[in-house]
Formats: sequence, structure tokens, C-alpha cells
Amino acid sequence: MHDIGILASADPLAIDQAAIDLVYAMPDSRSLVNRIESRNGLHTLEAGEKIGLGSRSYRLVIMGE
Repeated sequence: MHDIGILASADPLAIDQAAIDLVYAMPDSRSLVNRIESRNGLHTLEAGEKIGLGSRSYRLVIMGE
């Protein structure tokens, strides 16, 4: 898969959700998406938000383009 760049956030769930969204948007990410889904990666984010570990909401700011 191609490089999605560097992500930063003070919220661990927001950064993970942003990374997941970027991976899913990549045309060459099928094998990684399969691994994420086979390991319940999205459920982990949902559960983390439910117990208050952070928020899956984020605002993507692209710098240096």
C-alpha cells in the first residue's frame, strides 16, 4: 500500500479513525483492509469510544501541500 503520511492527535481514537479512513480510501489497500476486518479492528474503535477512551470524530488538516 502507498504511504498515507504522518498523522498526529492528542486523541488516540481520533487518530486511529483517521488512519482507518485514509487506508480505506486508498485504491491499493485491500489486503490491509482484509486484515483490519478479520481482527475486528473497527469494533475495537467503537468499543473504545463507548467506554470513554476518546472520540472517533476528527478534523483532517493537510499541511505542506
